[in-house]
Amino acid sequence: MSNSSSSMPQFLLLALADRRELQLLHFWLFLAISLAALLANSLILSTVACDHHLHTPMGFFLLNLSLTDLGSICTTVPKAMHNSLQNTTTISYMGCAAQLFFFAFFMSAEFSLLTVMCYDRYVAICKPLHYGTLLGSRACAHMAAAAWATGFLNALLHTANTFSLPLCQGNALGQFFCEIPHILKLSCSHSGYLRETGFIVVSVCLPFGCFVFIVFSYVQIFRAVLRIPSQQGRHKTFSTCLPHLAVVSLFLSTVMFSHLKPPSISSPSLDLVLSVLYSVVPPALNPLIYSLRNQELKVSLRKTMPGCFSEAKSCIFPSVNHS
Repeated sequence: MSNSSSSMPQFLLLALADRRELQLLHFWLFLAISLAALLANSLILSTVACDHHLHTPMGFFLLNLSLTDLGSICTTVPKAMHNSLQNTTTISYMGCAAQLFFFAFFMSAEFSLLTVMCYDRYVAICKPLHYGTLLGSRACAHMAAAAWATGFLNALLHTANTFSLPLCQGNALGQFFCEIPHILKLSCSHSGYLRETGFIVVSVCLPFGCFVFIVFSYVQIFRAVLRIPSQQGRHKTFSTCLPHLAVVSLFLSTVMFSHLKPPSISSPSLDLVLSVLYSVVPPALNPLIYSLRNQELKVSLRKTMPGCFSEAKSCIFPSVNHS
């Protein structure tokens, strides 16, 4: 990494726009999206942490999902906003490495958490009598820890290997943030490129396995829901899955289309729109989807909003409240 760092002190990110007016427009747009994501996810975190009715496995996993959303948007958006405001496209070598690591970390952890949340819905609907046994507090903590550890190891592996490659194809990235495929295009090491491609193929096996598990789980969930005799019961049961299904669909559709689309339809503007859709939009939409479709969370948000800060203080300092 030191040899590459000395020969490649910085990278050039993709400019969001050429005209100054559009650059400022992108700055304000990203600012609005990031503030909405920060506010919404912070409300989810504080509500789940302070409302004992939400101290459930789904509430616990939703708290972790909000953490990944906060980390994801804080990794990519601030630098893009800075570049738009300062009319520049540069990012340092170490800054690019850090951005790639944290983005891969939070994205991998988020997909793992979405898979765990799918398992939660599967057990709740298909095996309700075993819910307390299969999803106890210790089991939930272990699954969440495994999701975070998977994201960390995946990000560490790819970041270390990607930035160990010699780069000799310039320093311009066709993306507004640092991402593995665009850095690999700058590599002049055929063996290193094949090695990282092999890592990607191996690491794709885990997300693919998670995807198969999600599809299988929802097939079982739909079959169980259709067996419910009451139409109202079917609607109520299925509505508990809608938020998760919507978040998974948004996440997978944008990521898969962005990376698997045919080269014939690829263009810088389309690539930019798709990258924004899977890296910036989901962290802002996920809390909205869950709060609109989850009745229990919606009620808790309405109750905790007036006394949000006082309740948070009592959660953090219980001894002060006791005295």
